[in-house]
Amino acid sequence: MWHDFIQYHANTRPHHIALVDRSNQTLYSYQQLEAKILGLANQLLTLGVGVGDRVVFLASASLYHITLFFACAKLGAILVPLNHRLSQLEVEEIVQQLDARCLLTIGQQPGFVDVTSLSAGAHQPVTAVPLSDDHVMMILYTSGSTGRPKGVLFHAAMIMANMHHTVAADVLRPTDISIVNTPFFHTGGYHVFCLPLLSIGGTLILHDRFDPGAVLSEINQAGVSVFWAVPTMFQAIFDHPNFATTSFANIRFFLSGGAPLSLALIQGYHRHGVPFKQGFGLTEVGPNCFLLETDQAFVRPDSIGKPMSHSQVLVVDEAGLQVAPNQVGEMLITGPHLCKGYWQQEELFRNSLKNGYFATGDLVRMDEEGFFYVIGRKKELYISGGENVFPGEVERQIASHPEVVQVVVVGVPDEKWGETGLAFCVSRRPLTLEELRDFLNPRLARYKHPLHLLHLKEMPLLANGKINRPALKKQGKEWILSKQNSMTLA
Repeated sequence: MWHDFIQYHANTRPHHIALVDRSNQTLYSYQQLEAKILGLANQLLTLGVGVGDRVVFLASASLYHITLFFACAKLGAILVPLNHRLSQLEVEEIVQQLDARCLLTIGQQPGFVDVTSLSAGAHQPVTAVPLSDDHVMMILYTSGSTGRPKGVLFHAAMIMANMHHTVAADVLRPTDISIVNTPFFHTGGYHVFCLPLLSIGGTLILHDRFDPGAVLSEINQAGVSVFWAVPTMFQAIFDHPNFATTSFANIRFFLSGGAPLSLALIQGYHRHGVPFKQGFGLTEVGPNCFLLETDQAFVRPDSIGKPMSHSQVLVVDEAGLQVAPNQVGEMLITGPHLCKGYWQQEELFRNSLKNGYFATGDLVRMDEEGFFYVIGRKKELYISGGENVFPGEVERQIASHPEVVQVVVVGVPDEKWGETGLAFCVSRRPLTLEELRDFLNPRLARYKHPLHLLHLKEMPLLANGKINRPALKKQGKEWILSKQNSMTLA
């Protein structure tokens, strides 16, 4: 059963600071946050919002993402936060699927209501609707590069399990202060630290956008104790000129998620005494699925740790059989944090399951002590001369080069080998392919070496801050084809 913990904290510790909104430098106690939520619930009632209705919200990060979620929860409605960077056509496609009760935004958007202009009229008491475990509370659309967008159904039991087990594992404490500056239209914005920390009465600092200098300032001045972000954000923080003079004395740990992380970057943080570790999760299951104990972060910096108590994990081969320790296989996950399905795409969701486990598409290995290591994505694997090559494995070695800042390896067509690797690099100085391969010689088998190297000023990013691998894959194929065509013409 869903538990309204904001209301609980508003009654038991009304004056404790729940949230600091940096967009207007306003502090909200739990009592004040609950009042904002009740007022917004009244406003939604005037729009006819009730049990099961979809409420779409299209805006950049704001306090409304949090208050709308809890206001919808009181009414039994379903919040659907959308990526504000989607095209008009993409928004219309999703809205048509949802048959939403109301479309909300901040500012002007065709067909949408400005949530800041709503008036509830006379303030009426709101009787919260009891929500069962399987009641859908939120729909988050995945950022798939092709095909119809998938609306992941977050039901009450899933959200509660993620919160409960995150807290039970001592990941978060009531005394913690954290920053939220990741997008709310992806699972990390709500479910990594935001809702779990509010559930135990902690404090959030909300930024409307990511700014590495602002993060370092908060760490220095606001007592931030835990912080999570995606790798590109951590790279920007590490590269900021204020990084070297920032005190990390209050930090219990940094947590990276959403994409593989450079071992060199982790070690860079470790040299400054920062407990820095990788997590693992995904929209359909989680997102908090693995835990690397903080003392292990310095010992096994390339590991995501072990499955949390609520996560049941298998590593299987193509035949669906479990692999031995240190063998690479696809990770399957199930548990109470498995989503309810995809909005109006039941068959697609069923096809994503194997005996009740969600097929993540992630390739991992588990060592003899039960620690897991992410090798890469199954769909990113390419075959060169009959040998499987995992781009993540190659990227980790290239990223250990002292001149390399970021790297992505993709498979591209090759007449002789079938496929070969192309490395996209952001580096402090241009490297030659020969120089890179000499560096890799003692580290990787020759068939794993990229045969092509392209330098970029910066990596293309998705709206959630992750590197846009599909765009690089497309760019790589186009580059190879143009090169082959020019050779043919010559």
